[in-house]
Amino acid sequence: MKKVIRGEVVSFGEDLRVALHFEKGAVAVDERGRIGWVGEAAKLPEGWRSAPVEDHGSKLVLPGFIDAHIHFPQYRMLAAPGKDLLDWLRRFTFPEEARYADAGYAAAAAEAFLSRLFSHGTTAALAFCSVHKACAEALFTAATSANMALVTGKTMMDRNAIPAVQDTPETGARESEELYHVWHGKGRNRYAVTPRFAITSSEAQLKLSGELLASLPGALMQTHISESAGEIAFVKELFPTSKDYTDVYDRFGLLGPRSIFAHGIHLNEREAKRFSESGSSVIHCPTSNTFLGSGLMSMPYLRDRARPVSLGIATDVGGGTSYSMLQTMGETYKVQMLNGYKPQAAELFAMATIGNAHRLHIATDTGSLDSGKFADVVVLDPEATPVLKARHALSQSLEDVLFALMILGDDRAVAATYVAGACRHGRTG
Repeated sequence: MKKVIRGEVVSFGEDLRVALHFEKGAVAVDERGRIGWVGEAAKLPEGWRSAPVEDHGSKLVLPGFIDAHIHFPQYRMLAAPGKDLLDWLRRFTFPEEARYADAGYAAAAAEAFLSRLFSHGTTAALAFCSVHKACAEALFTAATSANMALVTGKTMMDRNAIPAVQDTPETGARESEELYHVWHGKGRNRYAVTPRFAITSSEAQLKLSGELLASLPGALMQTHISESAGEIAFVKELFPTSKDYTDVYDRFGLLGPRSIFAHGIHLNEREAKRFSESGSSVIHCPTSNTFLGSGLMSMPYLRDRARPVSLGIATDVGGGTSYSMLQTMGETYKVQMLNGYKPQAAELFAMATIGNAHRLHIATDTGSLDSGKFADVVVLDPEATPVLKARHALSQSLEDVLFALMILGDDRAVAATYVAGACRHGRTG
């Protein structure tokens, strides 16, 4: 059913700036859930004037947020304490992920997980599953039902974890390929080859992961790199002949434009250069990094013009402490201020929308409010709480409004979330 979503329409461009801004704007959605027109409400084309209107008044109508790194089986694990990353994995993460061998448990969790994303304004994601095939099947099924853009894959781990969350190189590769052929390109789903990280994958498994990535057209690859000092030291023990952590993945063909690495906090100069040369992406996960004491990733360092690295931002739930991309942007701002860099709010909103869409290779379908893309939309209320309302009265520009939302906002600021034009959370105006 056609509809028109009205409000203060804002979208962002690849230059990390505001690309569209209509104070009294409208987004026209066609029967396919795609954007048919966007512009000033007063100039709505004749063909849309009889369509139902969902009017959000002076609230902001933005592209839905895209979370570029999140763990589905950790959806209820926020605020689980650990001495460091490796202790946290052993004490909490692996036992929790073991539950996802049960298909019924995974299916119920997938519905809860997507509901949590939508309530925080997130309309697309790159997600880790557990090692169990049933876990990925459950998440793909739920995303298909919601017509959501989802990139995920079965996690591959064959060592340094409890037996309940381990596979073998052969079973991991076989099940990954089977999932790819069933789900990649079905609806808005995409597959990601998913070796958890070098600590939990043997050389044999990393080799097969690289072969899978090369052989599965359009598949992405996701893993972790250089998150903590202890992790890096352990990788050095496991791969003593490698130049560094990045070289471990490089040796097995896992770097490239379709490869996405969470964290990248402690990359050295040689590693940053290889990331730049290969077109691999790093995803900054600030609330996780500060919560686990992993370190402060420097955007200026990775963006060095001599060898710029492609960057995204993400929640990293459950190491991350919030599903909210608003809070993620706010924490990004604070971490970068500690690194001597002051990001603009529009820059971080752009990274969380069109920027992450490019990292996930889904920018032709989502990430901005351009005609032809799916109507993945979040409506934000800059006066959602008494604190926000008082602060909003002082705003003198769109940048001021966006800044206040990313520092003070959370799920309470999300008035509505649309996925492919269907309202999945909140009011419809």
